[in-house]
Amino acid sequence: MTTMQTGTSPTAQNERIVLLDSLRGIALLGILLMNIPYFGLPEPAFDNPLLMNEKGTINMQVWYFINMVPEGTMRAVFSILFGAGILLFVSRLEKRVEGMMAAEYFIRRQLWLIVFGLVNAFILLWPGDILFQYGILGIIAFVFRRMPVKGLLIAAAVCLLLMTARENIDMHRTQEKIKKGEVIAKIDTTKTKLSEEQKDILGEMTGIKEKSDTASLKKEMKKNLAKSLGSYSKVYEYISNTSAKVEFGYTYYGLWDILLFMFLGLAFFKSGILTGDAKMSTYLIMTIVGLSLGITLTYLRLQPLIDSNFNFFEYLKKVHFQMYELSRTLRSLGLFGLIMLLYKSGWFNWLFKLMQPVGQMAFTNYLMQSFMSNLFFLGIGFGMMGKLERHEIYYVVFGIWLIEIIWSHAWLRFYRFGPLEWCWRSLTYWKLQPIKKQAKENLLMEDEVPKE
Repeated sequence: MTTMQTGTSPTAQNERIVLLDSLRGIALLGILLMNIPYFGLPEPAFDNPLLMNEKGTINMQVWYFINMVPEGTMRAVFSILFGAGILLFVSRLEKRVEGMMAAEYFIRRQLWLIVFGLVNAFILLWPGDILFQYGILGIIAFVFRRMPVKGLLIAAAVCLLLMTARENIDMHRTQEKIKKGEVIAKIDTTKTKLSEEQKDILGEMTGIKEKSDTASLKKEMKKNLAKSLGSYSKVYEYISNTSAKVEFGYTYYGLWDILLFMFLGLAFFKSGILTGDAKMSTYLIMTIVGLSLGITLTYLRLQPLIDSNFNFFEYLKKVHFQMYELSRTLRSLGLFGLIMLLYKSGWFNWLFKLMQPVGQMAFTNYLMQSFMSNLFFLGIGFGMMGKLERHEIYYVVFGIWLIEIIWSHAWLRFYRFGPLEWCWRSLTYWKLQPIKKQAKENLLMEDEVPKE
C-alpha cells in the first residue's frame, strides 16, 4: 500500500512551527489569570467585588487590572491559533491522503475534541470549558479555510458586527422590561386591576431587581459556597448543572465570538502575521491602536458598573450601548501585537523558548489546569474556595505555572508529545501512535492544540 493511500506519511518534528507552540504556551498560562476567580471564588463573587467587601482594597485593584487589560484576550489568542491550526492540519493531510480522507480525519478529530470538552465540563467539573465549542465551531471554520485573506477579514468583521448586535439587542430587551415594569409598578392597583400581561412584565422587572440586590447576591454566594465545599454528589450536581447551561448556552450565544477569532487565525496565518513574517510596523500599529482604543473602551464599559456599585439593575439604566466584544477584540489584537513585537525584537528569545514545550503540550496542560485548580479549591479536594482573598488566588496561578513549565520541559525530553496529545492523536487516526522519542516510526504531526 502506498504512502498516499495509508494516510500516515510523516511530517517531521522540525516541520512544527515553533513560534505557534510558544504562543500557545503564553496564551495557556495567561488564560488562567482570567479563569482562576471562577475556580477560587464562589459564584457570583468572582464577578462582583462588592460581595466579599473588596472595594477599596488590593483585591479591587486586582479585579480592575484583570478586567481592564488581559480579560478575554488569551481566549482570543487561543481561538486565533485554533483557526490557524485548522489550515495546518488539513493542508498537510491533503498532501498525503486521497479524496475525502483529510476531511474525514479532521471531522473525527473535532468529534473527539467535543468528547474531551464534555469530560472537562462534567468529569473535571470545569464549567468554563471551551473545547466543546471549538469542536463544533471548528467544523464551520473548516468550510472557509480556502477563502482569501481579504474574505476572511470581512467574515471576521461580520462576526464582530453580529456579536455586537446580539449584545445590544439582549440589553435593550432587558431595559425595555425594566422600563415597562417601572411604569406598571406606579399603577394604583386598588383602583386599576392589572392584566395578566402587565403582571408578567412586573414580575420580570421585579426579578431582575431582586437578583441585582447585594443582600440577595450575598445569600446566593453563601449558598453556592456551601455546595462547592460539600460532598462529591452535591458538588457534582451543582457544577454539572452549571456546565450544561454554559456548554450549550455559550455554543449558541458565543457562536460569532469564537468564529470571529478563528477567521482571524486563518487570515493571520495566510498573511504571515501569525508566523512572524509581517513587518515590525504592522505589529507596532496593532499594539498601539489595539491597546489604546481597547483599554479606552473597556474603561468606558467598566466605569458605569463601578458607579452603580455592581448593581446590574441600576447599571442597565445608565448604559446605552454594549461594547464588550469590540473592546475585547481591540485589546486582544493589541496584546497579540505586543507579544509579536517581543518576538521580533529578539530580546525575549528565552521567553519563547521557555514557553514552547508548554504550548506543545497545551491540550494536556489545559485539562491539567482544571484538575489542579478544582483539586485545590473544591470540597472534593482541599476545599480552599472562599478561604483566599482575590489577590491570594494568584499565588495558586503562579504555582500552577511553575508546575506546568517544569513538567512540560521534563516530559518532552523523553516523549514526542504530551500524554493527552498522544491520546487525541491515536483516537483521530484510530491507531496507537509511537510516543517515545527514540521510536523509529515516523509520525503525522499537527501544529494546532486547543485552549481555554
